[in-house]
Amino acid sequence: MLAYLPYSLSQIIVPFNFILMFFGTVIGIIFGAIPGLSGTMAVMLFMPLTYTMDSSTAVIFLLSLWIGGCSGAFIGSVLLGIPGSASAVATCWDGHPMAKKGLASKALAIGMTASFFGTFFSAIIGGLLAEKVADFAFAMGPWEYTALCLVAMTMVLAISKGNMFKGLAATCIGFLLASVGYSPIDAEPRFIFDNMYLMGGLGMIVVLTGIFAVAHILVTFGKGFDPVPEVSKEGLRGFGLTGKDIREELSNIIRSFLIGLGIGFLPGMGSGLSNLVAYSSAKNASKHPEEYGNGAAGGIWAPEIANNAAIGGAMIPMAALGIPGDSTTALLIGALTIHGLEMGPMVFKNSGNVVYLMFITVAIVALLVFLIQAVCKRWFPYILKVPSWYMYPALLIICLASAYVDSGNLYKCGMMMVFTAVGILMSLGGLPSSPLILAFILSPIMEKNMLRAFQNTGTWTTFFTRPVSCVLMIIAIFCIFSPLLTPLIKKILPSKKA
Repeated sequence: MLAYLPYSLSQIIVPFNFILMFFGTVIGIIFGAIPGLSGTMAVMLFMPLTYTMDSSTAVIFLLSLWIGGCSGAFIGSVLLGIPGSASAVATCWDGHPMAKKGLASKALAIGMTASFFGTFFSAIIGGLLAEKVADFAFAMGPWEYTALCLVAMTMVLAISKGNMFKGLAATCIGFLLASVGYSPIDAEPRFIFDNMYLMGGLGMIVVLTGIFAVAHILVTFGKGFDPVPEVSKEGLRGFGLTGKDIREELSNIIRSFLIGLGIGFLPGMGSGLSNLVAYSSAKNASKHPEEYGNGAAGGIWAPEIANNAAIGGAMIPMAALGIPGDSTTALLIGALTIHGLEMGPMVFKNSGNVVYLMFITVAIVALLVFLIQAVCKRWFPYILKVPSWYMYPALLIICLASAYVDSGNLYKCGMMMVFTAVGILMSLGGLPSSPLILAFILSPIMEKNMLRAFQNTGTWTTFFTRPVSCVLMIIAIFCIFSPLLTPLIKKILPSKKA
């Protein structure tokens, strides 16, 4: 990693790249802070702007948006009690009570410091481990890759909100949309209906922007905007955090960091789960668990360290295996593919300089985010007061422009509106979007490797005779049936105790 440091720094200090990094970070913080938006949406909306950039510039800009969004999500949690994204849900439980006690400065300082620690050190560890994981991946065949893709999607199904079957339905929609166009290996046309615009498949920007972004904007408009609670500007001066505060939470910081890094590494998991697990672990390990939920400092440290440590963890399988750790890394894989960077074991041999640029950029952006937040902390309440009825129409225009830039024709803009209708129906039906995103991104990889596996052996039993593939398949099967087995296990265990 150190060998690529001079190249990475030479790319970052290029004036145009540094300006993009700065503004990408600021935009990401704003998207993360405002409830209903997120760093993932920022990456999705601005991705088409990177098509004319070189790969290094695109990496710097997209990662700045992502890191800024992840780090800024705690702002709404602390000042409003409304999480900026799913990664900051647990931060609300102690961040907002602490702010209401007049300690908003301390709560924000903990959030920005925890975000920096989690992102910076996870990026360093990710950069050191990714190539080692890639070396192991060279021994994997199409059977292991097929099983790994299946594990990534079934893990998301196992934690789908509300109902696993709704997650399964969303996954099937993703599979269906990804199958449009010519099939891999045998090049058979599927669902193109003699339409030239469908021959190359459905564009990622068109599908995901319609289902995820535009549908969200229209559904939010339809529900109406609740008035933003008044945010007090008092107590926001000064940093509000001392070295003693950090030392008192050192064990909590280390434990939460390891939780976030580990969960981030698991395919399909990410910060949405890590912040909840870390908060629960911190509360259980605390000597004063009754303070949690009433403004405990540990209740802010744990989720913020974990959800940002998940960034470095998620980048390891993204770079080394070509498997996304969460929905944002799934988008990044698609964006980098457009720039000729196919994530996976060979990327370290073919484009190692760009891969390590990713990890070093994350570490530098983490420091930049910390500095921006420390300087601008007193102005955070003004970010949260941005009128939604002005902001959302501007985002809608960006979505339409993104669809046009992606393809260069208005037909894709019309297709995006079709997928917007699909997204609205999914929202009304309670179908989650994360399984669809992962299925749409991973489906081509999974299908290609599955067909290669069958070409080599001609039987499905090989998936269970190869050790690594067998373990992964068992994990996938367990994830599918875990929602059905868990209630049975809970019923059996008490009866055994009795």
